[in-house]
Amino acid sequence: MITEIGIIAGEIWHYLDQHGEVGLTVLLKGIDKPRDDVLMSLGWLAREGHVIVQKTEGDLMISLRKNG
Repeated sequence: MITEIGIIAGEIWHYLDQHGEVGLTVLLKGIDKPRDDVLMSLGWLAREGHVIVQKTEGDLMISLRKNG
């Protein structure tokens, strides 16, 4: 399971790199993996400081953290 989470985390990173900030709903459709797996992978990326997750009224907005 850890390997699958890591693979999906990589897919999320590449998706965000190509599409910029997206809502969680859009990300889930774009990644097309089981919701629970995407959420675990997103949590991993957030904990490692690779993504920013912001709560809005309608959805969670997710973007890559830009180092600079």
